[in-house]
Amino acid sequence: MRQRPATLARRGPWLAMAFFLAGATAAPGQAAEPAATAWAAARGPAAGPPRILGAHGLGCIAGAVALPPEGPGWEVVRLSRNRFWGHPALIATLRDIAGRARAEGMPPLWIGDLGQPRGGPMPWGHASHQIGLDADLWFALAPRPPRPAASREQIDVPSLVRPDGQEVDPARYTPAHARLVQLAAEAPGVDRVFVNPAIKKALCATHAGEPWMRRVRPWRGHDSHLHIRLRCPPGQAACQDQAPPPPGDGCDASLAWWFSDAARQPPAPQPQGPPPRLPAACAGILSER
Repeated sequence: MRQRPATLARRGPWLAMAFFLAGATAAPGQAAEPAATAWAAARGPAAGPPRILGAHGLGCIAGAVALPPEGPGWEVVRLSRNRFWGHPALIATLRDIAGRARAEGMPPLWIGDLGQPRGGPMPWGHASHQIGLDADLWFALAPRPPRPAASREQIDVPSLVRPDGQEVDPARYTPAHARLVQLAAEAPGVDRVFVNPAIKKALCATHAGEPWMRRVRPWRGHDSHLHIRLRCPPGQAACQDQAPPPPGDGCDASLAWWFSDAARQPPAPQPQGPPPRLPAACAGILSER
């Protein structure tokens, strides 16, 4: 998932998401973009040092590395998806968060999708996660023994949010969930942590004014997991960051909008030009043997 500039965001999440989930269409005289299934079919990374091309929701990566299936404080879930690849900075960040969570007595974190071996668009599930700088952490913090990889293919993590979407479920949301969000938001290099608006609302009730809250941003879904996004690492000149989060802790009218009637109703369809295209050099990353 990738947020757009304010002019797009003001039209609500429905238009933004439709923009990024739309398939790419080649203009006359242009070669068609490789299908998302082609990116998913790449079983391993492109060789060479880490090199990011493009933006979180429109790009690719060479030299991605894999997060090990298990480690001190984490277990990767749904390994069969082959979405446990990322820039080394992302892997280091996840290791650090998991280690800190473990030191505070949390069970091994269930880590979900990072990115595909060469990044790029996914056939389903995400509009972002394309350049090795995004990852999902599940809100599964009840004590449990380690689980073998095969049993982590099917996981069931309940929502922390009431069915009406207005508040967190007090029977499920705990201070440990807030602490995990804080650990993620305070990790060096993190640009944003996406959570459900109701979770952001609950955090505002207990942590308003704290500096890390600026990086915690509301977005639909994200009621049973949080989404970490890193800034472009140093030395990645072709990596495109999004604009910084707005000033303040986000516990203001911008949060209240998510609970308004306007946020619940998709706007009327708007005319749009051709969708944006992946950086041209991504074709070489995908085709490398």
